[in-house]
Amino acid sequence: MKVALFVPCYVDQFYPQVGIATLQLLEKLDVEVDVPPAQTCCGQPMANAGFSDLSNGCHRHFLNVFASYQTIVSPSGSCVLHLREHLSEIHHDSSDEPPRILELCEFLTDIVDVKSLNAKFPYKVGFHNSCHAQRGLNLSQMSELVAPDFSKPRRLLNMVEGINLISLQRPDECCGFGGTFCVSEEAVSVRMGEDRIADHINNDAAFITGTDMSCLMHLDGLLRRQGSSTRVIHLAEILNNEGDYVINSKK
Repeated sequence: MKVALFVPCYVDQFYPQVGIATLQLLEKLDVEVDVPPAQTCCGQPMANAGFSDLSNGCHRHFLNVFASYQTIVSPSGSCVLHLREHLSEIHHDSSDEPPRILELCEFLTDIVDVKSLNAKFPYKVGFHNSCHAQRGLNLSQMSELVAPDFSKPRRLLNMVEGINLISLQRPDECCGFGGTFCVSEEAVSVRMGEDRIADHINNDAAFITGTDMSCLMHLDGLLRRQGSSTRVIHLAEILNNEGDYVINSKK
């Protein structure tokens, strides 16, 4: 199988290790991966700020860069959801189908159908359900619904040797990031993030993981301001780890 890897701009600039871990993980699973060098932002920041039309340039550029690929994988639920919802708006005049864009976890569970992973992570970990991934991409069940529980990310994490996934009091509460929301409503955003962090810390989490580095970036800033020893790590980094992660390192 051959796919293209879309690396979100904030991952490229601030957390390149997440893009590297995603690439390495896919290659370990015998997926042939291309990383088009001309890729840029998906356009989500402009759309979130209320200027959806200004993101059309990003959309057209994305379609041009990834035109030769049928399947695109990305380690970001929010970027994937944005692209799914907006690319069709400028692709309606084409006879070709828009490319299939998948978040990493849904690609691994729904397409590759991963049954086992050669991964080790002997730490206590709390999983943060990001809103776009859970409610937009349906990666896991919403707690307010009386329906069978499921979680594609947790299914993958449970394949990791030594991991201790903690139970949270509010497993799918928003962290307060919300893209531009954390700028326009800073105080509310901070309070929401502090509540989210407290749920993990009260359950002795050494790490907080998730599918969206944007949410984890927000939580990481609050953790650092509090001087907490709890750290954030993208799910791809855990799934790709073969036991060489040292908790006191700066990786």
